[in-house]
Amino acid sequence: MTILRAEIAGRFDGWLHDVNQVCGHFDAQCLGEGFSGSIREHQTGALRLSFVDITQARLFRSSKEIAQSDCKHFYLVSQLAGRAGMEQAGNCVEMQPGDITLIDSSVPNNFLYEDSSRQISLILPRHLLEQSRRFTEVHCAQRIPASAPMAAMANRLILESTQQGALSVSESEATLEALVSLLRPVLCASDSVPDAHERLFRKTLRFIDEHICSEELCPEAIAREVGVSMRGLYRMFAKKGLVVAQYIKNRRLDFCAETLRQAGSEQKLSALGYEWGFTDSSYFSTAFKARFGVSPSDYRKRYSGR
Repeated sequence: MTILRAEIAGRFDGWLHDVNQVCGHFDAQCLGEGFSGSIREHQTGALRLSFVDITQARLFRSSKEIAQSDCKHFYLVSQLAGRAGMEQAGNCVEMQPGDITLIDSSVPNNFLYEDSSRQISLILPRHLLEQSRRFTEVHCAQRIPASAPMAAMANRLILESTQQGALSVSESEATLEALVSLLRPVLCASDSVPDAHERLFRKTLRFIDEHICSEELCPEAIAREVGVSMRGLYRMFAKKGLVVAQYIKNRRLDFCAETLRQAGSEQKLSALGYEWGFTDSSYFSTAFKARFGVSPSDYRKRYSGR
């Protein structure tokens, strides 16, 4: 019995090590002698996903594991077989074959696999969701049922992407963008009649976009324009999980990236950054690479051959 338990513990530790290598820092708990687990990574271009098989284990991420990770992404989880329990921010969902859910890597989570389960976990860059959610909340740990047409089409697209030959970076990024567009109605659903606070928030975002190129755009100017105190402005963004200055910077970077993706874009990078409100070309390059993983010049090269 002791030898058997040592063997299980060895398999469990090896599996958790593999999970941390592929998916980032997690902790886990073995739930019984029937434990088994494996993970297989698939990467092509910007598309990173893994096939995860688990039986009798609990996988979780606490503030400790979050502090050890970059948290620049979401996990789009598709249940292929078996069942699993997914929990985050007070939301609990039982995943069944064909179901999809979204998990935020920067928020504590808890996954329970009491029986055999097989999932695909797709890494979805945070900036793709931020671009699409400007007026809405992103709904994490919410079950998108297999019966929903969007779930069926998204699952088909994910599986097809793993069966193709090597995708270029631009092709794989287009696949990720297509997935976000496909699932946006359910991942970023908004109320049809927003309350006064939501209307004010939307007004604030519109003002930011209208003045995004201005060097004068700053939290003080925004608060003055929309008629709130600085504290009220910070609180309004904090409720959405955002920081005002960071949001402005990310919007500028998103517009820069959109320009670089356009065919025939030959504008000097320093001029491009300046056009969208970056007065320091070195800071622009550093910030761009931190958000998109590559320099502005390399990002443009990805799309120059389209």
